[in-house]
This record gives sequence, structure tokens and C-alpha cells, in this order.
Amino acid sequence: MNILFLFSAFLTGILASMGLGGGMILILYMTLIAGMEQLTAQGINLLFFIPIAAAALIIHTKNKLVKWKKIIPAIICGCISAVAGTYIARLIGNDYLTKIFAVFVLITGVKELFSKSETSDK
Repeated sequence: MNILFLFSAFLTGILASMGLGGGMILILYMTLIAGMEQLTAQGINLLFFIPIAAAALIIHTKNKLVKWKKIIPAIICGCISAVAGTYIARLIGNDYLTKIFAVFVLITGVKELFSKSETSDK
């Protein structure tokens, strides 16, 4: 195991726990350093968060924070959209998908760089 792998995993965990999108670091590591194709890296990234989402759903359901009648349509639409997105991503191809992801990362970085932080006056 190399140090870059450990650093990427650590940074991904830290950013994900703060809600800052640790998956972006994971995808960058897998594509730039590990040499994976963009579509494969994005698929692994999505699989990475399934156990976390399942645990959160169980905890929130136990705490009666989930309104199942309201989220069932969202779950159905999300599953259909995931299948459609996978199909579209395969049609686009790895070269264009990589460029689209790079533009997305750049836009997100610029937005975060120039956005004002919301602080409470309490």
C-alpha cells in the first residue's frame, strides 16, 4: 500500500464526514493515480457510499425521521435516473466523461472559493 493511497483514503473520509464531497477526491485518485477509467471510478464511488446510506436510513428510520410515504416516489425516481444516467454515461464515453467531470470539479471549486460562508449571529 503506498502513502498516496492512504492519504487519499484519509482525505476522502474526512471530507465525506464533513459533507464536503469526499467522493470527488476518491474519483480523482482512482482516475489520475490508479489509472482507472472515469466511468469505472464513478461506479466504485457510488458503491462506496451504499453501506453509509443504508446505515443512515436505518438510524433515521429508528428515530422516526423518515416519512416513507413521501420518499417512496423519490426512491423510484432515483433508481430510474441512476439506470438512465449509467446508460447515458456509457454513450458519452470515457474521454468526454472525464472532461465533463473536470469542468464540474472546476466549477465547484470556483463556486466554493467565491461563496460567502453563512455564519449565525447567535
